[in-house]
Amino acid sequence: MSRRKVIPGFGLSMGYSVAYLSLIILIPLAALFIKAAGLGWDEWWNLLTSPRVIAATKLTFGASAAAAGVSSALGLLVTWVLVRYRFPGRRVLDAMVDLPFALPTAVAGITLTQIYAPNGWIGQGIVKVATLFKNIFEPTGWLGEQIDTFITSGAAYSPVGVFIALTFIGFPFVVRTLQPVMEDLGNDIEEAAATLGAGRWTVFRRVVFPLLVPALITGFTLAFARAIGEYGSVIFISGNLPMKTEILPLLIVAQLEQFHYGAAAVIASGMLIVSFILLFLINLLQRRLDWRNR
Repeated sequence: MSRRKVIPGFGLSMGYSVAYLSLIILIPLAALFIKAAGLGWDEWWNLLTSPRVIAATKLTFGASAAAAGVSSALGLLVTWVLVRYRFPGRRVLDAMVDLPFALPTAVAGITLTQIYAPNGWIGQGIVKVATLFKNIFEPTGWLGEQIDTFITSGAAYSPVGVFIALTFIGFPFVVRTLQPVMEDLGNDIEEAAATLGAGRWTVFRRVVFPLLVPALITGFTLAFARAIGEYGSVIFISGNLPMKTEILPLLIVAQLEQFHYGAAAVIASGMLIVSFILLFLINLLQRRLDWRNR
C-alpha cells in the first residue's frame, strides 16, 4: 500500500518549479555560456587577463566586499536599535530602511552624485577637509594621490563613490535578514546569562552574537551578491574612468554597445564563475557556523 503524502500535488508543483527555474535561470545561463564558448580559450584568456578587465574586476569585487562588510556592521547596529528599543519615530526609521528597495537605482545614483560631488552638501566638506589635510601634512605617494582626488572630485568620480553607492543598495538586505532572527531570540537567554553574573558586553559577545552570526553571514552574502551586479546607481557616481572607476557590469554593457557579443559573454561568464565560487565558500562557512551553534 502506497503512503499518502500530507500535501498533495507534489508532482505538479515540482514540475512547475523546475520549468519556471529553467525558463528564468537555467536556459539564460546556458545561452550565456554557449555564446561565450564560441570564442577559443586563447581569446578567453586574453580578454579576462587584459589590464582593463583586471582593474574592473578588482574594483567590482573589492568594493562589493568592503560595502557588504560595512553594511553588515551598520545593519547589525540598526537592527539592534529597531528590535530592542521603543522610541518615537521607530516605525518611520524602520520604513526608511526599505527606501533603497523602492528607489530606482538610477535616481539613487544621481542623488548620491549630487550629494558627494565637489559642490554637493557632503562633497564640499570632504574637499575642505582634504585640502586642510594636504596643507598640514603634505602627503606623498598613494595617499597624496587619494587626497588630490578628494580635492578635485569630492567622494564622487572615484572608487570611494563606488563604495558609497554599493553600501547604499546593500544595507537593507542585512537589516531585513537580521530583524526576524533577533525578534525571535527574545530576552530570556540574556536575562539567564545576566543572572549568572555576565556583564552586558559579555552577554552580547558570548551569547547573543554567536546566534546572529549565520543570519549576519546571510545578509552579507545577499548584500555582496547585489553589489557585484549593480549598475544603475554606480555609473553616475563612479565617473566610469577606464582602469580607475570602471566596474564589470559597465564594461559588459560597453562591449554590447560595440556589438562585441562574444567578448561581453566571456566577461559575464568569468564574472559569474568567480561570483559562484565566492558565494559557495560563504554559504559553506555559514553552514559550518550554523552547525556549531546547533
